[in-house]
Amino acid sequence: MADNLQTTFGESLLSDMLDDFLDTLPSPEALKFKVLVKNKKIGTLKETCERKGSDKRGKVEEWEEEMTDLEEEEEEDKFKESEIFESVLEDNQDKETGVKKLSGVTLFKKKKNRKLKISLALSDLVIYTKAEKFRNFQHSRLYQQFNECNSIGETQARKLSNLRVHEFIFHTRKFITRIYPKATRADSSNFNPQEFWNIGCQMVALNFQTPGLPMDLQNGKFLDNGGSGYILKPHFLRDSISDFNPSNIKESMPITLTIRLISGIQLPLSHSSSNKDDTLVIIEVFGVPNDQMKQQTRVIKKNAFSPRWNETFTFIIHVPELALIRFVVESQGLIAGNKFLGQYTLPLLCMNKGYRRVPLLSRKGESLEPASLFVYVWYIR
Repeated sequence: MADNLQTTFGESLLSDMLDDFLDTLPSPEALKFKVLVKNKKIGTLKETCERKGSDKRGKVEEWEEEMTDLEEEEEEDKFKESEIFESVLEDNQDKETGVKKLSGVTLFKKKKNRKLKISLALSDLVIYTKAEKFRNFQHSRLYQQFNECNSIGETQARKLSNLRVHEFIFHTRKFITRIYPKATRADSSNFNPQEFWNIGCQMVALNFQTPGLPMDLQNGKFLDNGGSGYILKPHFLRDSISDFNPSNIKESMPITLTIRLISGIQLPLSHSSSNKDDTLVIIEVFGVPNDQMKQQTRVIKKNAFSPRWNETFTFIIHVPELALIRFVVESQGLIAGNKFLGQYTLPLLCMNKGYRRVPLLSRKGESLEPASLFVYVWYIR
């Protein structure tokens, strides 16, 4: 695999430290057009440099990681069960053996070591994105190196964001943090990525094969940079002295957003070739909890070709830097419920003022051209 990576990407593959970034993470500008490998790594960057130029083909070394039976990030049910036992049995805990007892039942919180064999050549291609198991924030502050990044399951991450939000944001200021879906999502469903963007997590992994609201937010979020994969976090998520808490906004410079939804143009059809759908539009705001809201137009009966609403909606958004606006077009269904016709999601600060055309996308993110909405946008801060 190491040979294939080097052959395929050539000089674009980052296989050595950059001269100006020997003990700190490079800037996105320095990494422009570079491909980084994220994986487990044998040894340190210094040892990698010492092996530079040597023949590593076929060489394998053993890598060991400490594991526990209670993997909070793997299964939410198992996580909740462990929390219940910990709270009930706290007084009965044997500190020397780590054994918990309840009514004659003995629970062991075992520690295991998992051993893996890793190719030395592949390991040495890992430079600034070494995968390191997350233990806790204190351990990371004391021991984690600048080139080590963590992957945290959504369940554990959600609990930490609720209980230790300031520590979590401080952690994401220093280390690349990835959030991934819990293992019990056997149907490849997704969680809302917005809650983890709100605390500065750099990578929020989703099941891209499953369309829906989370993927709409994902695609809309990165419209800000033309889809190139990098967005600069807001200053309050980068500032070391900031006390930002998405659930408790103390100081802000809110934006008053006004959207006049004028009309629709050749809206997609729900089931037939006629234009007789009863259409409506929902405007949703995603961001910090206090900013999340939605408003809806009235229903235009039997007209999907050129419905006219001419309705005005006003939103007060306290943290516009994190806000996404989502336009959803639906066909009203009194019995089976409303049917999705199209949507478009974009960052609030990417919206231009004035008369604008909003293109519509399908549930899978495909263009529904020429289907669109005609709106007038204005906001003041």
